[in-house]
Amino acid sequence: MKRLLSIELQKIWRSRASRVLTITYFVLLSFIALIASIKFDIGSFKLHIAEQGIFNFPYIWHFNTYIAAILKLFLAIVIVSMMANEYSYGTLKQNLIDGLSKKEFVISKFLTVVLFAGISTLFIFAMSLILGLCFSSYTEPSIIFSDMEYLLAYFVKLVAFFSFCLFLGILVKRSAFALGFLLVWNIFEGIVYGILEFQVFPKADIATKIMQFFPLASMSNLILEPFTRLSAIKTLETAIGGDVTPKDYGVSAIALAVALAWTVIFVFSSYKLLKKRDL
Repeated sequence: MKRLLSIELQKIWRSRASRVLTITYFVLLSFIALIASIKFDIGSFKLHIAEQGIFNFPYIWHFNTYIAAILKLFLAIVIVSMMANEYSYGTLKQNLIDGLSKKEFVISKFLTVVLFAGISTLFIFAMSLILGLCFSSYTEPSIIFSDMEYLLAYFVKLVAFFSFCLFLGILVKRSAFALGFLLVWNIFEGIVYGILEFQVFPKADIATKIMQFFPLASMSNLILEPFTRLSAIKTLETAIGGDVTPKDYGVSAIALAVALAWTVIFVFSSYKLLKKRDL
């Protein structure tokens, strides 16, 4: 596996675009710390984000993984381009001629996906730990290391999403079209949800239960938005008469299982598609 991973990393590092996108991604992750400087002044309502406890343990694990997951598109472009370049530059055919099997080829791509997700998760862990130790009001070990499941959810979310991108790269062969298909699929899931929610099951909470088994929806469900957990937002909602019903922000075991299932499906489908394709 070390040999397969080494081959892929050399390809990525020799690509200037992939190298720049990867570095940009991790630089942007570092900018999460700048959120502390954001202030809102709306009439008598004043909000200084840093004072709302976003860097408090264990909330910081939820907040940082959610924000970091938004930036995953940068690495998604690298994954898709990585696959598209195999066709454009003929390296896929050359690898197969040199003795690399199609199974090993897919495994090498998946190992790269897991490596990217793993490094990103470790980066978020280290950055969140440093920010928390500097700004958190709670520094007891039992509090610091609670809610760590958000890091697991973040890792699974990245692996599943990048596996989807890998499959699209093999299916479409062109990075622009693969990313376009990803956008279209996202819109498709939104349309399906709208039809189920407002047309098919307007009076029952069934649409959400069905949508949780769709690929992008299952990934999205891994880490729910953390903003309404902030005390200032809850206070504002109460003041304007908003919905103050308690919400479960935890990581769902079902969402984890579904996302992992889609990961297996995408990787297996990538292999089957490549195996049948005449290169």
